[in-house]
This record gives sequence, structure tokens and C-alpha cells, in this order.
Amino acid sequence: MNMLLITFFMLCTTMIKSQTLQIALPTNEKVEKEQQNKVKESEAITIIIDGKIDEKTGLAKPEEGMLYYYEGKPETANLAQGESNMKQAEFGSTKGAYDAIRGILQERNKEVVLKVNDLKKKWKEMGFSNNEEKNDSIFQVERKKAMNDSTLKRPVVIIKATPHASYANVVSVLDEMQINNINRYQIDRMNEVDSAMMIMVKAKNEKK
Repeated sequence: MNMLLITFFMLCTTMIKSQTLQIALPTNEKVEKEQQNKVKESEAITIIIDGKIDEKTGLAKPEEGMLYYYEGKPETANLAQGESNMKQAEFGSTKGAYDAIRGILQERNKEVVLKVNDLKKKWKEMGFSNNEEKNDSIFQVERKKAMNDSTLKRPVVIIKATPHASYANVVSVLDEMQINNINRYQIDRMNEVDSAMMIMVKAKNEKK
């Protein structure tokens, strides 16, 4: 009798299903346009963080260093003649390296910035809700929607750092992504082209 009951319950009982992550596997369908994981050259901005090492401590100085940046694809056709599309902004400059790059990011992300600014104005006027907490919550949701709106022109920022860059400088650049309402960015490694362009820009500026 016991064996019959056990067999009955085992057959009629639904076992607990293991919770697994569903992964969308790639298909063999031909892609008519460019691959989705490739960034359009017109949207890309590459930022390279460089720093200076303290000879006494051997640590990077967060208050000293450079930001190098270029838009689109690196132009190296005339690199031997000292020409490229890479530019430099010094941390200690009058305008400030972050202010310099901020202006470029805001210009490239203009449509999203304008939309978020309108949302901020509505948020300050309690336009989403009379309840402060609810007003804040709705604003954050709408801001996120604006940042993810594929119908708006948005840049893709590629962040790279040299071995001399400090952690504080990397964090500061990441903060700029939030300040400028940019959600499409990634941290990548330096390559030979980046290094060659950076050396050329340094040498060019030292001659001035």
C-alpha cells in the first residue's frame, strides 16, 4: 500500500523546475545592415585617459594628466606628418579637461539633453505628481526612457586608459556619462593605433 501511494504521488506531483537564465542564441540569418554590435563611426567618441606618476610614491597623480579624444574612426593616413583627428585636453588647463570633453558630449547628445532638461523643468515644478516621492520616481523613469530612446541621435563613448591613469580620473570620466545623460558607453583597451596617435599629439604639443 505504501509503495502504491508513493508511486501515485510521484507521478501526480509536479517537480520544482530549476530556474535557469534564458539565453538568446544567435541565428544563422543574414544581416542586411551592419552588425548590431558595431558602432557607427558617426556616433563614436573615443576618450583616452592618461596620467602622471609620482616618482617618490610610484602612484598616479589624479590632479595631473591629460585627456585625449577623437570622434569617429581614427585618422592615421597622415600620421607620419603629425596629423590625426586626436585632440588633447589638460586637467590643469584654464577651461579644464572635463569641461572641454563635456561640451563635446553635450553637443553630440544634444537631442537627449534637451529632452531631459524639459523633464527636469517639469520635475522641479512638481509636474509629474503632487507627491514628492512619486514625482521623483516618475521623473527617473521618464529620464531613463529618454536616454534609451533609439529615435534620438545619441553618441557611443569608448573609454580607454593608459597604465599611468589614476582610478579617480577614470571615475570622473564615468561620472561625465551620467552628467551628460549618456547610457551607451564602454571601457576598452588601448591599441597600437591609439598609442601612436597619442605619442604624436604629445610630441606636437611639446614643440609649441
